[in-house]
Formats: sequence, structure tokens, C-alpha cells
Amino acid sequence: MPSQMRVEIGEQPAALRRTFDALLPQVAELTALARDTRQVLFIARGSSDNAAVYGQYLCAARAGRLASLGSPSLATAYHADLDLDGVLAVAVSQSGATEEIITTLDWARHRGARTVAITNEAASPLAELADTTLATQAGDELAVPATKTYTTQLAAIAVLALSLAPTGAGLEPEELRRVPEAVAGMLESAPAAEALAERLADARNLVVSGRGFAYSTALEIALKLKETCYVTAVGLSYADLVHGPIAILDAGTPALLVAAADGPMLPEMTALAHRIATTTAPIYGIGGDATFAAACHTTLPGPPASALPEYLAPFALVVPGQLLVEALARAKGLDPDAPRGLDKVTQTDA
Repeated sequence: MPSQMRVEIGEQPAALRRTFDALLPQVAELTALARDTRQVLFIARGSSDNAAVYGQYLCAARAGRLASLGSPSLATAYHADLDLDGVLAVAVSQSGATEEIITTLDWARHRGARTVAITNEAASPLAELADTTLATQAGDELAVPATKTYTTQLAAIAVLALSLAPTGAGLEPEELRRVPEAVAGMLESAPAAEALAERLADARNLVVSGRGFAYSTALEIALKLKETCYVTAVGLSYADLVHGPIAILDAGTPALLVAAADGPMLPEMTALAHRIATTTAPIYGIGGDATFAAACHTTLPGPPASALPEYLAPFALVVPGQLLVEALARAKGLDPDAPRGLDKVTQTDA
């Protein structure tokens, strides 16, 4: 029997279709809510925080709106008195029940921010608190590692960016509706993911790197490797990696590089693969083009540029990574559905 995680990875195309169908009609409502705001503040933890990193890039690069990642401890521990007038605070939580995220959104609301909740639970405390809720349509997620709740969060963030973008910015509903089919195509990489998992079965350390829009995907894959496979996986941007930590790469610490099939970051990621080739570290890739693949020892295919442009590629790039994580957990004799020490709803403080 396949693991529950593997089943839920396969459910992502349908979950994404449902989510876009449910949320695209809310664009006008979101546009009105955000009309007097200048900046987007994302509030999240864990996989949701990785989705927020995608949102940070998407809002800034495609919607023309400065976006940043919030530090919940400013609200929960330091009780910082900030002026958040003109800020759209977006709390991202699959359960909508993490107290830290609820408290931080409430803190932002009381300091002048407009508020949006992105959650898979429409009746959650987080949803009840926010001015507007983008309720993802992932359905029940039984495996502890987030898969379909993560990609549907990306969908909600893309709808949010669409509502913020000026006319002619290049964000169109028709492009978003191409995403589920592209994600479905990535499910065919399962055999290649199984083969790469066998090669990584003895790995205890791994560096996962991307840049630009793919950076969020690198962070998410690294998190899944840590929590599901108990691998010490370090997620780093290309820029952070080359500013020192590249020194940790060696025969026992492979590199997994993530790249879209087009865009300004692809040549840099290809050059990074060539640079790592001068060390003893194995180089594996996800996505990219033929030149990128040739610079790596093995690659898992990503979406072609004709299917998804760079700014939407993270929806599909994460799928081979999810398949790799699930296969690697099994190769190590672990249960991918129930990693040790984790619960579906995580509370930061006891």
C-alpha cells in the first residue's frame, strides 16, 4: 500500500483546481481590502513560512508591492509597538490553530494593519479573526508532512498577488489555471525520484539550494528532508551558499540544486553546478534546462518553460522534491506519514 503522504502528493492537481476555483472569485474583494496598503507582511512558521517566502518574491517581483516576512516573537515576546498603518498582514497556517500565528495577526490588526488569513480550515480561529480569509481546498491531510496544503497555500498567495498587481503586470487568471496540469505532469517523475532516493539512502547531510522564485522550493524540500528523513539538510539561497557555506560540500555532503527552466537565475544555478563540480560533492538537480542537467550528476525533471513561467514554476518544482522525500524515508526504513516528534498542529511554545 502506498503511504498516505504519497497518496496526498498525487491529490495535489485536484486540490489546486478546487482552490483556484474557490479563490479567484475573491480577487475584487482582496483588491478593495488592500487598496490603501503599501506593504505586505507575511506571518507564518514551518512549511507555511516557506510558502510565504514565495509570496515575498511574487508580490515584489510581479505585483509591485514590497513584501517581508514577519517575526512573530515581536508580537508574542517583545510586544513591539509598531505602526502598521498601510500594511496588509497575511497570516498563513494550514490549521489556523497555531496560537503564535493567531496572536501575531491580532497584534497586527490592533496596530492598524488590514488582515488576511490563508488556511485550510475555514472555521478556524485564524479565519474568524481576519478581515478576509482565503480558504484553501486541500481537503483532509492525514500525513503529518505538508504536501497538498503547501501547494494550495501557494495558490492562495498567487491569487493574493493577482489582486495586488496593477493592470498589465503579467499576472492573469488564465496562467494560474495552467498550474494543476503542470503539477500533474510532475507526478510522472516518481520512478526517477525512487532511483535518486536509493543513491541518497546513506546520506546524513545535504545542502539544498535555489535562488529567486525557486528559493522557497529549496527551503521546503530541505525542511521535508529534515523532518521526514532525519537528514541534516541545509536550505540556502545561491547567494548565501557561495558566501562561505559552500565549504561544507564534500563527498559526504551532496548538493541538491533547484532551478526553473527559464529566468535570470538559471545561468547562475548552472554556474553553481559547475563550481561544485570542482569539489568532491555529488551534484543532483531538480528542474532547469538541458545545460543545467548536463552540469549535474542526476536531475529530476521540472516543468518546461512552455508549461509554467519562472514565477509559477515553484508549484511544480516542489513535487519531485516531495516524491524524493517520501521515497527516501521508505528507503531508510522510516514511516513518511508520522515523523517522530511532530504533530499536525504545531504550537511554538509549550
